[in-house]
Amino acid sequence: MSKRFKIRSILFLFIFGILFYSCAVGPDFQKPQVEIPKYFNYDSLATDSLVNLKWWEIFNDPVLDTLVITALNENKDVLIAISRIEEARANLGFTKADIFPRIDLQGQATRGNYLGGGTKLDSEVNGFFIAPVVNWEIDFWGKFRRANESAKAQYLASEFSLRKIQISLITEVVSTYFILLDYRERLLVSERTLDSRMESLRIIQERFNEGIVPEIDLNQAQIQKEIAAATVPLYKRLVAQTENSLSILLGRMPSSIKTGIDIDVRDVPPDIPVGLTSQLLERRPDISESLFLLQSQNANVGVAVAQMFPSISLTGIFGLASDDLSTLTNGNPAWSISGSLLGPIFNFGKNTSRVEIEEARTEQTLYQYENTVLNAFREVEDALVEVETFKEQLKSTERRYLAAKNAAMLSQLRYDGGVTSYLEVLESDRTLFNAELQLSEFRQLTFNSFIKLYKALGGGWITKEEYVEAKKNQQMQSK
Repeated sequence: MSKRFKIRSILFLFIFGILFYSCAVGPDFQKPQVEIPKYFNYDSLATDSLVNLKWWEIFNDPVLDTLVITALNENKDVLIAISRIEEARANLGFTKADIFPRIDLQGQATRGNYLGGGTKLDSEVNGFFIAPVVNWEIDFWGKFRRANESAKAQYLASEFSLRKIQISLITEVVSTYFILLDYRERLLVSERTLDSRMESLRIIQERFNEGIVPEIDLNQAQIQKEIAAATVPLYKRLVAQTENSLSILLGRMPSSIKTGIDIDVRDVPPDIPVGLTSQLLERRPDISESLFLLQSQNANVGVAVAQMFPSISLTGIFGLASDDLSTLTNGNPAWSISGSLLGPIFNFGKNTSRVEIEEARTEQTLYQYENTVLNAFREVEDALVEVETFKEQLKSTERRYLAAKNAAMLSQLRYDGGVTSYLEVLESDRTLFNAELQLSEFRQLTFNSFIKLYKALGGGWITKEEYVEAKKNQQMQSK
């Protein structure tokens, strides 16, 4: 066979493969169109501004900032998500390699008097062979390209999965931090009330001993003192359990947590520029993740369709053969080019069922995407109404506390002056205690309503550059 014919054969097969390479069966991905409202119902600002990414910094608490950065670096769920990104990246490279030819090295050494096919020699002979082998399954129908498209979408989905976990983690850290501040404030209120009631009990006891007040006043004072005493261990327990929860979020063993500014001296954050509804689809990482998962599954339909068609493979060998190992490098060149075709004929509808399975999965993934969008808008609307209503409740609770504080003072003065009974003092004191505890609770609920809104809007993304910089800063601070 002439050298020119060899070159033509190789060139023909190469061009033949390229011509069919542009063919990719299966549906091309099209982004679903979702009907969304023009504005959020409870967005009083209705601007096109975007929420600040590092929204936790508006609380102006360096301790909180440190806790957030620590959680982003050490939280185990975040580390798992980062590892999954590396896995998805490796899987993308693994899948992409199937598109290209595979080159192997084949070698063989034999000795004997039998060549196969019934041919027997009179004497023993040696045989040595070494050659690179090229195997290439031509991607006529786009099976490998669809698989690569699916793997790439999975990789991008893993990136947004990390962002989703980061946002959830930041939200949970900040929310738990404010719950801890709330419980510590309630513990202080309980201890302060207990001290006050112990002093009142001491005075009532002395008055009873002198016969000035009846025994029922003494009993009422004892009851109120024990009510306050019972709340102290309650809030000690809640503080410890909240510290343990926050420690786990930080990737640490349960331990005491240092906090910054007390909750009773914090200002409520300003109104949030929510933004246009269309921006929510771009900012929410769970929506983007769901969209890429849909794209990945759509590509799997193409893989299933491609398996219904024949697969065509090319194999090329070009090497050296000799009957003596010492002369192998000077031996005669050996080469071959072959093509193979393998296609399904009848398999009882297995390939058709495979396509139907992937199409059903794609339909399910589409519904999951649409449901993710619906839930995203619900979370924003819920958070907006929580911000509005909790701010109103907080103002009302503040007015109630101030009134209860003044009433308690007046009742004590009236009782000391003999104008009213001790029951009025007890009722005023009980109302003040409950109002002070509720005030701390509603401060926490109000702050957490803003936190929920930031999360619902997709705020809090951490870019790779910010993540690396934050980690460097933490390492510098620890030195």
